[in-house]
Amino acid sequence: MHRVVVTGLGFISSIGNSKSAVADSLRQLKHGFGPFPARENESVPVKLIGTIKEFDTTSSDSDDWSYPDRYPIKRAHRKTMAPHVLYSHCAALDAITDAGLSLEEISNPDTGLYSASAGSPGLQSEQMYILNHKGLKKTSPFAVVTSTVGTINFNLCASLKIKGSVCGMASACASAAHSMGFAHDEIRLGRQKRMLVIGAEDGNRESVLPFAVMRALSGKENPEEASCPFDRKRSGFVGTGGATALILESAEEAEARGARIYAEFTSWGQAGDGFNPAMSHPEGVGLIRAMENALSAGEISCDSIDYINAHGTSTQVGDLSEIRAIKAVFSDKSAKPAISSTKALTGHGLSLAGALEAGICCLAIHEGFTPGSAHITEIDPEAEDLNILRETASYGPALALSNSSGFGGANVSLIFKKNS
Repeated sequence: MHRVVVTGLGFISSIGNSKSAVADSLRQLKHGFGPFPARENESVPVKLIGTIKEFDTTSSDSDDWSYPDRYPIKRAHRKTMAPHVLYSHCAALDAITDAGLSLEEISNPDTGLYSASAGSPGLQSEQMYILNHKGLKKTSPFAVVTSTVGTINFNLCASLKIKGSVCGMASACASAAHSMGFAHDEIRLGRQKRMLVIGAEDGNRESVLPFAVMRALSGKENPEEASCPFDRKRSGFVGTGGATALILESAEEAEARGARIYAEFTSWGQAGDGFNPAMSHPEGVGLIRAMENALSAGEISCDSIDYINAHGTSTQVGDLSEIRAIKAVFSDKSAKPAISSTKALTGHGLSLAGALEAGICCLAIHEGFTPGSAHITEIDPEAEDLNILRETASYGPALALSNSSGFGGANVSLIFKKNS
């Protein structure tokens, strides 16, 4: 069994498009929200979204997109990209550079790619409209590879010339965490020496607005009221898009080339609720098992965990379920991990959330800070006895656990450790 470490990070997010910008936002509890772009009329209940700065992907024609000049992307590759694939490509290039690797070192049978996204609902609906109203001949030949689930793999496998294991995960808001977990296993079992893991979403009208019908989105205009996990008056989440890329390697591979190591990815666990297609189990039964499985796999005691990056979406049912799960697992009085939900600042990235928050955990461990949970005015009474940080602490965790939960009761817990 090989130890697994994280050696590269790339962020395209509402709180910054670089490690330093993300860390600065987390330290200052600075959110990344702006006006929702599709306020067609007052009947649209959504007021805010996590905005991606420096990028304009509003056009359905990728030739009209704008993005930072530092990212070299061939037009032939860009033609088959959805907005979140563009974000993925840029985040991947940053992570590869951050890890001290060349593109040539990525393109070999020892390096694989696992990803997570929901596809591109906007591009898919547009192409279906053309198909249904203008006919087959007017439909783009790129419609499938541009818009369906798996488009990250289709595109980046080609543009980055990935030759190892390639797979995409689809477990809603647990998708990127699943990608992280299974990529961990590829390296731990010696099947791959290195894995590129990416979570991404378009984060536009079509990918976010349907959640309003489910009453999962906040309708508040004030960002400090719209995204407030664990607050008694929480009213739903703020959607966002972007991408996060991580480079995972075997410890032997990383140490042999003298790579900087952000953290060791010690273990992970997963479990299902077996309850409801859209709601978490009220007692968090699946998340309890996921956390216990992660702790058991890493031979880690619950009182060793210093920090939990909670799934914490700011929904009434979801937050309460996680609070109860954490209480059940960390019931021993000696176990008092600091807890926060960084979604208060970033918004909820859906399929990308697990990768973004894994990246945040690794950054916090390496840079020496513990992110606070912003926008709490009045703590939920059920969370009063938990150690929920209200401000970012100036010390980093030695052991951090990151939770993700998705539709159908899919629960994943990832554990990261300060490299010794």
